Amino acid sequence: MRIAIVDDSDTSRMLLSGILRSVGYADMIMAKSANEGIEALEASCDENGVSDVDLVLMDINMPGISGISATHMLKKHPALCDIPVIIVTVSDEMHTLERAFEAGAADFINKPVNSVEMLVRVRSALKLKLEMDQRKARERELEALMRKLQELSSQDGLTHVANRRCFEDILLVEWLRSRREAIPIALLMIDIDFFKAFNDTYGHLEGDVCLIAIATAIRNALKRSSDLVARYGGEEFGIILPNTELAGAVIIAELIRAKVADLHIEHEASSVSEHVTVSIGVASLIPDRTAEPRSLIAAADAALYQAKRDGRNCIRVHQPDLS
Repeated sequence: MRIAIVDDSDTSRMLLSGILRSVGYADMIMAKSANEGIEALEASCDENGVSDVDLVLMDINMPGISGISATHMLKKHPALCDIPVIIVTVSDEMHTLERAFEAGAADFINKPVNSVEMLVRVRSALKLKLEMDQRKARERELEALMRKLQELSSQDGLTHVANRRCFEDILLVEWLRSRREAIPIALLMIDIDFFKAFNDTYGHLEGDVCLIAIATAIRNALKRSSDLVARYGGEEFGIILPNTELAGAVIIAELIRAKVADLHIEHEASSVSEHVTVSIGVASLIPDRTAEPRSLIAAADAALYQAKRDGRNCIRVHQPDLS
């Protein structure tokens, strides 16, 4: 346990520290003024902004900033606000104590200090601080677990890209933003050519390896953090490209097609290539008040089916019908 003593009196600091050391509290910070104390407390914070000080004993009457004002400053400080403050005062006037508690003090000790009373109050404050730290640690663990669960619920278990649920959620968010800002949104629908034949020829384990490789290739082709790749279905992927016109979406689609080809994954059952290829449908629009996201999905799907009809391993575009 680390305790800070902020008092302009050398005698008071020696007395308080002596009482604390007599029962084993040896790790202390000494400060002669409120400014010096706040600086020392700020210096006690690690790179994450967490202080290792567990308690502050604050004299109420000091030159410059008073103990009450200093306590108020600490309670507004994001890195120091959780440190309990015990006010040390020669005054027992009710309005003075009320001001101290209003500033955020946890307790008070009267001067001249009674060592037994002081230690009881110190131990009580330190116990509360320990319980608070433990509770916050449990809350952080729970938050981390919730984030992990949220990540897992929005991620495809095999390819580790977004799943269809996440795709639909993000598409709605980006659709509304595009409509509000009157900017284009593009969608790519990608299908692995003759993937059933690939599985029949090489087995489902190799099919999984193929899906993972293609998902990685697609992700590597995207340049912006706002672009999203998702596994839309078995061998189908969807790409959301916010603020992207049709010409830009076609460029991304061609880059993806080229990166998949560069993988050189053998596919002897394909009728269009010796290696795995993809067909891509592209659509882009600026949403209006009457349109819904499914119109963009329908347009990209129509373009994808056209690519398949035109022989696969190619890119086709389709203009959405907003009616």
